[in-house]
Amino acid sequence: MKMFLPVLLCLCFWRLDGAVPESVFEGDSVSLKSRLTEIKDDDVIQWRFGYDKSILIAEINKRAGRFTVYDDVLDGRFRDRLKLDNQTGSLTITNTTTEHEGDYKLQINSAIRESFYLNVYGLKSVFEGDSVSINSNLTEIKDDDVILWRFEDGNTLIAEINKRADRFTVYDDVLDGRFRDRLKLDNQTGSLTITNTTTEDTGVYRLLTNSEIKLFILDVFDEMESVSVMEGDSVSLNSNLTEIKRDDVILWRFEDGKTLMAEINKRADRFTVYDDLDGRFRDRLKLDNQTGSLTISHTTTDHAGDYRLQKFSGRFSSKLFRVSVYNSAHCCGPTEAVIRLVLSALVGVATVIILVYDIRSRRAERDQAHIHTSGSIEI
Repeated sequence: MKMFLPVLLCLCFWRLDGAVPESVFEGDSVSLKSRLTEIKDDDVIQWRFGYDKSILIAEINKRAGRFTVYDDVLDGRFRDRLKLDNQTGSLTITNTTTEHEGDYKLQINSAIRESFYLNVYGLKSVFEGDSVSINSNLTEIKDDDVILWRFEDGNTLIAEINKRADRFTVYDDVLDGRFRDRLKLDNQTGSLTITNTTTEDTGVYRLLTNSEIKLFILDVFDEMESVSVMEGDSVSLNSNLTEIKRDDVILWRFEDGKTLMAEINKRADRFTVYDDLDGRFRDRLKLDNQTGSLTISHTTTDHAGDYRLQKFSGRFSSKLFRVSVYNSAHCCGPTEAVIRLVLSALVGVATVIILVYDIRSRRAERDQAHIHTSGSIEI
């Protein structure tokens, strides 16, 4: 489930050595393409990781009949995550983490044929008013370390640790003071905490250290839109967009926010639904190519859960939906229950009115009959 972020956000970049940038969220899978249509009988294909120290992580040796992934290297960070295509030699990395970010090289018969730089973005989600910590994954800060936290375009410095200069600073008055009194730096690890979050804090955070760059996406939701549907019916999750622009990227995710279900990437001309998640969405997902709204047809209780819409449209934004799916045996949700209770009460009142009216009508008829009989006797 490969996912590109738009160039306009300046998240992907070309290395000086010509490496092709690939970008995924933490937890996604990514395929690094060999561009081969077939592997020849005398080919030796190797995938290597790392820029300075290139570590062998996968190999196809047709002559020796060897088809191997070395996923226990580097403290096992690739364990059970590497898959080789035996037809093309392409490499897939599943369930990515930020530890998989870096340089990947494809060597064919000892010559470098392809170079990639993989960006793996951390993903954090909170509701407005909550606090969130974005971890640097450092265990300690060394004496010559410089740690910088930047927001959005990468040019807005919001926090800094410079051990050599003995500087430990948060710049919370930038961007019209939106972070004022809400930023905290951990002086042991350099991790950043944002307190009392608002939707304006949603966006891209960039961590720069002496040795690496890490990128994080923060979602801050002001509310969750609740949607209810009866099992077997269809449900539409609206993007509230009127059109999709040329540089837009729209992603739909399920449950923990890391499972990619659908994608529109106008620049890459990609319009895709990933409906093979445990088979539960197979042949049920439809994307509106004008608005990016998502429809799930023939719903079952397996489709109940949280759905996240992420929009890269000039500025990153997101929206959260909670879908409830009820079957006839367990109907209904709170709103439906109230409606049914009110309807039942109205039906009960109507029944009483009809009953009272019927009793009064019968009594009136009886009285009329009595008057008529009395009149006849008097004559």
